[in-house]
Amino acid sequence: AVLDEANVGRFVDTLRELCEHSQFIVVSHNRRTIEAADAIYGVSMAEDSVSRVLSLKLADLPQAS
Repeated sequence: AVLDEANVGRFVDTLRELCEHSQFIVVSHNRRTIEAADAIYGVSMAEDSVSRVLSLKLADLPQAS
């Protein structure tokens, strides 16, 4: 569901607390939710109609200054 900014913050905070004891897979297009993730996974289809899984660990990205 689409959440307003205040509820996205609450959702992200709750996930961070629960992640101390569990892992979660969250499907989202919300930027703040994705930024809170440790890793991002996606599926892309190339011109040859073959799906490929893409992954990105956010800890591996250079930090913006």
